[in-house]
Amino acid sequence: MVKLKHDIRWMNLGFLVLLIAVLVVAACAKKNPVAGAQPAPPPEISGPSAVPSAPPAPPQRVEDSVPLPALNEDAIGNRSLEDLNRDSPFKPAFFGLDSSELDDTGRADVTANAEIMKKYPSWVITIEGHCDERGTAEYNLALGERRAVAVKTYLVALGIAPDRMRTVSYGKEFPFDTGHAESAWAKNRRAHFLIMSK
Repeated sequence: MVKLKHDIRWMNLGFLVLLIAVLVVAACAKKNPVAGAQPAPPPEISGPSAVPSAPPAPPQRVEDSVPLPALNEDAIGNRSLEDLNRDSPFKPAFFGLDSSELDDTGRADVTANAEIMKKYPSWVITIEGHCDERGTAEYNLALGERRAVAVKTYLVALGIAPDRMRTVSYGKEFPFDTGHAESAWAKNRRAHFLIMSK
């Protein structure tokens, strides 16, 4: 009987040591949470001072916020020479009767053409001088040449390299409008731009 009491006492003592060890391990586990474990959410506040909280927005990926460049953005530069000359980005410069001087409108049109040439620095153009049907062929060839040279000179003054331009006179030989009135003749007194190479 004494031996039985002694064995029970040792069992109680062993159980007590085991219980203390379990409590120590549990206390240490609360002080040092496992890495990567999520903390408990804060307690919700209820009542009049409670502020509704929306879930945070997911982070935005950087590549989603950067706009991509548009392909084939340059609708003019990507066209063929044939298409460019058929539907030219250049404006013709028109002249008065028997004149090779650029007026305000002509200077504005040539200035706009200079901006196109600056945008496309590899382009080479021909400036064609044209006249209306009145006058002799020789007179109109000379007048057409003066018109083409006047436009080229103005383009050089605007910063376009002279070696990117050549001039030619067609006089009255290739009219843009074949009519025989002032409305047609005004369209034919011009310096016309032709793109030779890109």
